[in-house]
Amino acid sequence: MNLLSIGINHQSAPVDVREKVAFGPDNLSDALLDLRQYLNRVDTQSESEVAILSTCNRTEIYCAANDHILSATNLQEKTIDWLSVQQKISKNEISDFVQTTIASDAVRHVFRVGCGLDSMVLGETQILGQMKQAVQTAQQAGSMGTYLNHLFNKTFAVAKEVRTNTEISTHAVSMASAAVRLSTRVLGDISQQRVLFIGAGEMIHLCAVYFLGKKPRSITIANRTIERGEGLAKYISDQGYHCDSIPLSEVPAMLSQFDIVVSCTASSLPIIGLGMVNTALKKRRSSPMVMIDLAVPRDIEPEIAKLGDVYLYTVDDLGDVVKEGMEYRTSAVKSAEEIIDTQVKNFMQWLHQRASVPLITSLKQRSEDFQQIELEKAKRKIQRGDDPLDVMAELARALSNKFLHGSLHTLNHVEEFSIDECQKIVSKMFMTTGRKG
Repeated sequence: MNLLSIGINHQSAPVDVREKVAFGPDNLSDALLDLRQYLNRVDTQSESEVAILSTCNRTEIYCAANDHILSATNLQEKTIDWLSVQQKISKNEISDFVQTTIASDAVRHVFRVGCGLDSMVLGETQILGQMKQAVQTAQQAGSMGTYLNHLFNKTFAVAKEVRTNTEISTHAVSMASAAVRLSTRVLGDISQQRVLFIGAGEMIHLCAVYFLGKKPRSITIANRTIERGEGLAKYISDQGYHCDSIPLSEVPAMLSQFDIVVSCTASSLPIIGLGMVNTALKKRRSSPMVMIDLAVPRDIEPEIAKLGDVYLYTVDDLGDVVKEGMEYRTSAVKSAEEIIDTQVKNFMQWLHQRASVPLITSLKQRSEDFQQIELEKAKRKIQRGDDPLDVMAELARALSNKFLHGSLHTLNHVEEFSIDECQKIVSKMFMTTGRKG
């Protein structure tokens, strides 16, 4: 099987490119089925496997396909063609940003992503939850099989081992903590600020936890789905902080009341526009605002950054902040990479063993056919009165000759330049058999 990862991430592409290829949760299942069907058109028996991980920092497609039907190069080309058509973007627009890894490099890449080593925030744990959700979606869609299931199960085990045996998480800085740090740099003491969270997903939940630690003056949740917004507001209230929940439609009228706005939704279009912010600034009488856009595609129109009293930050800006502490994590990364290297070797060994399954099955069937033929001969000899001991001896001799025939024939006809290697293989096959018997 060919294993392949194809993606565009924060290391290779800016946010304006990443948002063009991002998949929303509502269309991910359909996209998985469409991609798998597209790859399987080459051969209806190919049974290609696919999974898609789409976050604010990356969109990656993981594939497994029969290498006799789809070569790695062909698989890569077809997947990029599909992505281009699916997301209505020309291949020229994304070709310079696409990163591809194959075979053991693909396995290593997936392990590194799951461990947070490929994240904008080194060692962050959110990516593992996002990967688990991507796997669950692919499993529900029926787009994964033996190979990708084993790959991701191994990834989760490696991530656990890395977090248990290294300090990669101890020194990690999350996007949420970076948002707090940026807000503090601009506005000072967070306890004097009023915070608006737009969205109610995992990222907003994490941000709320970090901001709670700074005891802001007030917290408000705005969400398209009222029930989810109220659920997060209740969680915050249960921590001992008063929190209001408002419908998303009320944000334009209330925006001027907030000093810090953190937004992360799955909207395909901006939620906060230039005109809305201009109106809010007039009401605030030039009092500064911090706006943090964690969404891809972006929730806040980028032109807002040109306004004098607004400090707008995207996920890329937060990435610059968290790089400040990288030197403290060098030793942890080295230890994590050593664990990953070992586990990549183990996975590739499993993959190579899987490649031998058809041959093993064929050998077992051939062995059973030999047994059946010789047993039938032995039965006939015993029925006609031959000595059972002579029949058993003949049965053993016949089976032995049949099993050795292929190897002896190969040794007698092998090319001179490869006879030594052939002798070693045959010797290993037969000289180690039955030692414990």
